Amino acid sequence: MRMEDEIKRRRTIAIISHPDAGKTTLTEKLLLYGGALQLAGSVTARKNQRATTSDWMELERQRGISVTSTVLQFEYRDMVINLLDTPGHRDFSEDTYRVLMAVDAVVMVIDAAKGIESQTLKLFEICRMRGIPIFTLMNKLDRPSLSPLALMDELESRLQLPVCAMNWPLGDGDRFQGVYCRQERVAHFFERTAHGAYRAPEALHSVDSESVRQRLPKDVYEAVINDLEVLDSVGEPFDLAAVQSGDLSPVYFGSAINNFGIQILLDAIVDYAPPPQARVAAGNRIVPEHPVFSGFVFKIQSNMDPKHRDQIAFLRICSGRFTRDMKVTNTRNGESVRLSSSHRVFARDRETVDEAYAGDVIGLVGHSGFGIGDTLTEDPKIVYDEMPQFAPECFAQVYNPVPAQYKRFQAGVQHLLQEGALQAFQYMDPARNIPMLGAVGSLQFEVFKYRLENEYGAVVRMEPSTSTVIRWVDPEGPEVSEEMLPPGGKLMFDTSRRKVLLFDTEWVLKFFSDKHPDVLLRKLPAAIRRNR
Repeated sequence: MRMEDEIKRRRTIAIISHPDAGKTTLTEKLLLYGGALQLAGSVTARKNQRATTSDWMELERQRGISVTSTVLQFEYRDMVINLLDTPGHRDFSEDTYRVLMAVDAVVMVIDAAKGIESQTLKLFEICRMRGIPIFTLMNKLDRPSLSPLALMDELESRLQLPVCAMNWPLGDGDRFQGVYCRQERVAHFFERTAHGAYRAPEALHSVDSESVRQRLPKDVYEAVINDLEVLDSVGEPFDLAAVQSGDLSPVYFGSAINNFGIQILLDAIVDYAPPPQARVAAGNRIVPEHPVFSGFVFKIQSNMDPKHRDQIAFLRICSGRFTRDMKVTNTRNGESVRLSSSHRVFARDRETVDEAYAGDVIGLVGHSGFGIGDTLTEDPKIVYDEMPQFAPECFAQVYNPVPAQYKRFQAGVQHLLQEGALQAFQYMDPARNIPMLGAVGSLQFEVFKYRLENEYGAVVRMEPSTSTVIRWVDPEGPEVSEEMLPPGGKLMFDTSRRKVLLFDTEWVLKFFSDKHPDVLLRKLPAAIRRNR
């Protein structure tokens, strides 16, 4: 098959949502309907049932939440689907934002009983800013839900995005029996399966048939008919071009836990999601069919394989064809690298991949020098924009209380910092060599401690810092010394040896700025590049 045809077969999708909207369950069910799983597990399943495939980390299985993004690739209807499950909790939002840089469309999952929540809104704004097409799933219709018309109205008014209902729920809660597909003009009735582990059997009927009238309670049937009349008269029509440009969101209703409406959503991803899109590198538009291979690292994960304790760098291929053992240039440092250990990834499982194309996400093992945001390419002139990074909002000092474990401790800290979820800072005084860690949310520290102890066997003690605000010192302004700091201020270096100031409160920051108005402080440095 020609390279151009292979690229057109790719779909690279992220699943995003507020916590507990059903994102990981949906990911599992898409795998089930895509033929990648024979039996689906549930995050909330009992101990004797299977855990979810995408939540591969032991901590995720214990707590029932996603703490890291996961890559899963499978084939469906002669298409190659690269599916990325993301954390929903705001403390892990930096990982989610980086994933959004690597996909061509997203499925936004909304709890139909709660409507749009805070994290959903933040993620949506990122997608809109980047023009990412958004497919919306109103989930958990098996529970009492808000009115479908109210959900549509909230979606359109709060997100300021036109929406088009692709299907419509037949009841909700205990009376939820299926969905009506507006394109096919057919009602899909589903049967529940044990714990939603198997594909739900379904029956198809015309919505005005006698069998539909008999199966639905009278008030539900009348509400569905009335709602469909409203949609047909004033609802947004479906426009594929608008969907693929991110200017119209197709909306689907269903229940991921019961497998209701999942097949319809998966088929929509194949039919309507865009193929790999062009990327901008140094102001130039690089199309997927560009003959030169290029891509960027958007995620690094340590210890996915507990037997080897290795690191895997996830690369989004942006152009051309990848072949195993090819030589590329890391544009950050100009090094020539041979990509000999390349893998197709399915959660923690992997298999060697000899060939991949634009749109694919592959894992590269054995390159400890790779960093998040690195561009790997056959043409060093192609350099993709840096990955987003956010200022930490909470800080903690990390100690190694057992000197005999120092090597394990250091190796673990180094590997976990390379994943980019935490940032490290060092005091100006070399004698104070206790590192300060910064994170977007405090839950990151729990994950860091758990992984350091369980994956590296190193005892760790963490003490929360009183600091809550960070600013980088612009070198173009006056020098800053510790003598200038008020109580509640700290002067430190980041890993690129740039000076940063940590303050206990915004008031302390304001006090310092008022006293030293010539000092230039930035919420983030102009260019964030870690030394490695």
